[in-house]
Amino acid sequence: MTHCRVCSGPLTEFLDLGAQPNSDAFPRPGETDGEYFFRLAVGLCADCTMVQLMEEVPRERMFHEDYPYHSSGSSVMREHFEDTARQLLAGPAAGPDAFVVELGCNDGVMLATVAAAGVRHLGVDPSAGVADRAREKGVRVRTAFFEEATAREIAAAEGRADVVYAANTLCHIPYLESVFRGLDALLKPDGVFVFEDPYLGEIVERTSFDQIYDEHFYFFTARSVRNLARRHGFELVDVVRLPVHGGEVRYTLARQGSRLPTAAVSALLAEEESAALADPATLDRFAAAVRRTREELTGLLGRLRAEGRRVVAYGATAKSATVANYCGIGPESIEFVCDTTPAKQGRLTPGSHIPVLPAEAFAAPYPDYALLFAWNHAEEIMAKEQAFRASGGRWILYTPQVRVL
Repeated sequence: MTHCRVCSGPLTEFLDLGAQPNSDAFPRPGETDGEYFFRLAVGLCADCTMVQLMEEVPRERMFHEDYPYHSSGSSVMREHFEDTARQLLAGPAAGPDAFVVELGCNDGVMLATVAAAGVRHLGVDPSAGVADRAREKGVRVRTAFFEEATAREIAAAEGRADVVYAANTLCHIPYLESVFRGLDALLKPDGVFVFEDPYLGEIVERTSFDQIYDEHFYFFTARSVRNLARRHGFELVDVVRLPVHGGEVRYTLARQGSRLPTAAVSALLAEEESAALADPATLDRFAAAVRRTREELTGLLGRLRAEGRRVVAYGATAKSATVANYCGIGPESIEFVCDTTPAKQGRLTPGSHIPVLPAEAFAAPYPDYALLFAWNHAEEIMAKEQAFRASGGRWILYTPQVRVL
């Protein structure tokens, strides 16, 4: 693409991560022929400052019945979403007949708390497998992609919502014009849209380029979200920095004139201005840092291989596909990746074809080094795997720089 999907302004590419596969498509051994690849590159809109992918992957290739990611897989994330639900129930969804809609509800980890409180709710998710898991928790789910037509059908059948919430979902949706028309149809006049997604400021600061993969189409800032909201009759009225997933921001949007923006909005906008986050030179420096990370990580793994060290990886995450394929890391460097997700076990990592084994393989026996793909859960994982350190094992991290612990 050469023009912004939000405002049609000119896009300038600043980072090319090469040919990449679907990040959550784990092939079986012997079934790697015909694997889908696309060019993963990122650009900045000169007009509205939205950072976005230069090539769109068809949504049906990413979100389908066998989508393997489950939000409940981490205890930290379970606690986060339970707390989020409580905040919504104490705030914008506190009314006696409140109605909460979640876009991309996944396995129902947030809405389960809403359902347990007896509050009317509906999840919308296109992936049938995780939607079934949500229903097992007592969550009402509509299996569909959210767009204007979906929203109008929900409003007609269920009434209008006090809160529409989305976590790690809005950044997945290229067709935001249809989404915002849907929000306008679905939300009550004083309703709010609350969403949280990876924050571009954190990605740049941490050099966490692995947050860039097929599912993440947009990379938001307060400035770009405010510009987006105003194009559709909404206003950015609150922001909250979140530590989860390597650094996110929770944005609250309301119809223009219905609520006053908090001081947190102006504070984050000023911080972004000071950091020159929308300056092409800042993003060019980020791209240079990404290239240095590739050189240092491949150099380290090459030296360890030459020394005969055993190296495995921990966490077959979606973002690990970006690292492995951009850096050319395969089974010659990494013996296997261990992961707790049954749907990924016994398969191969996308594109790089490293075997994925159950978590129990990590200690049978422990390797010399473990490359931590799931670095955003580092504290939780390292607390769980203290015996690895005690055995002399060492962790390899690559954000914000390559280092060995």
